[in-house]
Formats: sequence, structure tokens, C-alpha cells
Amino acid sequence: MKTTRSWRVGIKDFLMMPGTRQRPQFKGPNWVIILLCLVSIFFIGVYIYAPRNSAACYIFLSSSCSEYENTPTVPSRELTDEETAAQVVTREILKSPSVISRNPKVAFMFLTPGPLPFEMLWDKFFQGHDGRFTVYVHASREQLGHVSPHFIGRNIRSEKVDWGKISMVDAEKRLLMNALQDENNQHFVLLSDSCVPLHHFDYVYNYLIFTNISFIDSYDDPGPHGAGGRYSEHMLPEIEFKDFRKGSQWFTMTRRHALLIMADSLYYRKFRLFCRPAFEGRNCYADEHYFPTLFKMVDPGGIANWSVTYVDWSERKWHPRSYKPQDITSKLLRNITSFDTCLHFTSDEKKTVLTTPCIWNGMRRPCFLFARKFFPETLDNLMQLFSNSTPV
Repeated sequence: MKTTRSWRVGIKDFLMMPGTRQRPQFKGPNWVIILLCLVSIFFIGVYIYAPRNSAACYIFLSSSCSEYENTPTVPSRELTDEETAAQVVTREILKSPSVISRNPKVAFMFLTPGPLPFEMLWDKFFQGHDGRFTVYVHASREQLGHVSPHFIGRNIRSEKVDWGKISMVDAEKRLLMNALQDENNQHFVLLSDSCVPLHHFDYVYNYLIFTNISFIDSYDDPGPHGAGGRYSEHMLPEIEFKDFRKGSQWFTMTRRHALLIMADSLYYRKFRLFCRPAFEGRNCYADEHYFPTLFKMVDPGGIANWSVTYVDWSERKWHPRSYKPQDITSKLLRNITSFDTCLHFTSDEKKTVLTTPCIWNGMRRPCFLFARKFFPETLDNLMQLFSNSTPV
């Protein structure tokens, strides 16, 4: 894997140098008269026969174009009432102004089955930044006691979560629901019990707050672990095969997108019913497909198509690479924080590797703010490296 680090944006200056033009030699004024006649006929025709499509409107800037500006795009099929209602709600949410907060905060949402082994590492990460973040913990198997003051009292009401089932999405929505109640929360980060920060707080805060996109992973995997093996035609007509996407469940998202998830019932119901393990002989996992597919359909330009949480799938196994104490070195963290391209490993016969450049506000930047999966035994080594200011 290439680990080139690039913080600079290449800028090319194009200088338009006028060349020497040779004037053709014409005899007599006949060509001028003919040209004027042709131009006059052309514009008379445009005036009499109004443009019949939006492309012509763009070219001719006709006053009759207003009817095209307000004409909705005709869908390829007639939408159901539920789809039309969903489009109305989505459009209103996406165009509504963001909540103006004098104190924008990042909501850190921990989805964990039990204890948080890296709680003290996160405590160190949060120290000195009170008022700029909030913490929410969804513990699906046992109620947790905490040692960090930043986590005490931050457990939310939780339900049992089964890996690969819609209950995982329900837990994510439950975290968002609680975090949205604080109007100062402007960006929402989903983290697991094996996640660790790669940078100091200020870097992470600025990276998330000063952008208007969500870092939601979404890519097309035509193989058996993607649309080729997990899509069900029961999702029709609302979700077509061509729109079915895969991605990491570990997202960060804007408040606008968090509200959109709370409002969605149409697409959520399709995944609840038809994306689950062993359904029709297919193993579809809602937490890997619901958000990537939803945002591919409703706001593809509003997401980055990559996650800011690093995980190593290069071994192409059922689970990503896990890190043990002997793996934890400053070199490892430097390598991870230098990646400015995100790799997606598809499951098709060609074993295609998709590369996505990490673009932040129009600039090529390092991709990752967090990383997983780390064994609990790595805590001491990570604390030492974090204390030595290895993270940026």
C-alpha cells in the first residue's frame, strides 16, 4: 500500500497567448450581405419558435425558459406515494439552513457490547476541550461503570445488538437520536470499542467542523459480498440493483444528514425486511449497506465515499486485521496517518481494488482520524505514544 503523504494541491496556470491571425482575402461585400441574412433568419426563427427543451433554453436564454426551470425531472417510472413523500422530506431537510451554533460541538458516539478498553486514551484525547464535544455510549450487553469523568453519566438507554442484523442500525439511530437533542452538536462520529484516535483533538475537531460533507463510506462491490450476493429484488421498486452500495459502518456525518436518517422510514423498512443473514440464501448485513445505499440515492454529492476510520482489509478475510501490543509503534501510526487514498477491496472475480483520493474542501488531505481494530492489551503502548505527541 502506498503511503505517500500529500498536503499540497497542484495548481496549473494556463496562459492564453493570442496568436497572429491571418485575415482571409474576400473580394467584394457579397459575403457580408449573405452572412447578415443568415443571422437574421436564425434569430427570427428563435423568436417565433420558442425553445422546446432545457438545453435550448441554456443556449438561447429565452424568456420562455422559466417553465423549464420549474419543471421537475420526469422519473423513469411513476413513483409511489411513499417515495414522493420521502423525496419531499429529503429535499426540505437538505435545503434547510443549518442550525447556527455559537459553540459547535462534535458528538462522539460509542457503540460497544461491553466495557471500553480505551476509555483512558479517549479521556486524554478529550482533556482541556470541555464544551467542544459530547459523549454518548450505547452498551448493548451490560451497563458500564466508567473511570473517566468524560464518560460518567453518558450511557444512553440501550437494546441488544446482533452482529449483521438491523438491530445494529437501530443502535446507531438510537445514538443519533440522543445526540441530536443537543442543538450544538453539529457533527456526529460513530466509534467502536476497538477504535483509537490518531490525532490530537484540535486536528480532529477542525477536520470535521469546517466541512459540510459527511464521511460516509459508499462504493460499488459487484461481487458476492456486495450487490452480486446480497441484493434482493424484494427491494424493488424503491431500491434498484444499480443503487445498492457497500461501505464501512463507522461514519461521521453532518447534522443535516443525521436528521435525514431520523426521517427515513421508506428505505429503512426495505433493509429491515429484506437485508438480513440467511434471507433467501443470501447473507445481507444491514449495517454495511443501509447508509451507503441511502446516501447514494438521496444525496450522493454530500458524502465523501470514504470513512475517516482506518481499518485494514488487505488480507481479504472475514474480519479486518487486528493489532497486538508488538504492532504498536510510532512508524505504524505515521504510516496510517500519511495515507491520502482510501482503498476498497471488492469481492468480484477480478479482486478489484478501488482507489478513492481523500479530498477535504477541495484539497488532497490525509484520510484518517481514527483507526481500529486494536486489542485491549495495546492500551499502555498507545498511551505512551499519545503522550509523546506522535498524533498530530
